[in-house]
Amino acid sequence: MKKFIMTALAATLTLSPLAVTAAEAAPQHRETTTVKYKNNGHKVVKTRTVVKQTNRTWRQGERFDRRHATNYRTVTNYRTYRLHAPARGQHWVRSGRDALLLNGNGTIIRVQTRAF
Repeated sequence: MKKFIMTALAATLTLSPLAVTAAEAAPQHRETTTVKYKNNGHKVVKTRTVVKQTNRTWRQGERFDRRHATNYRTVTNYRTYRLHAPARGQHWVRSGRDALLLNGNGTIIRVQTRAF
């Protein structure tokens, strides 16, 4: 029984950051409702949904945070977009129309603007 509890606890600790990062990467929606009354007593309800998008310019040497990236994707088929092969420990990611070459610790090595 003790092994089962320890296994369940370890699985919970390893999978919980994955769920949090998926929620952080999703676009944030905020709903605003406005209610107005006209002179004749009729009620007018307007609902507006605001999507928060940050268009950011990335610089070489910065730390990359995917919460600030629009349309974040990991690029595996880099040759399709005429990007060079990443070295060991590096990978390409997409942020909006830009391609970013990241180091293993999240530092931006190269920025390729308008790659997509």
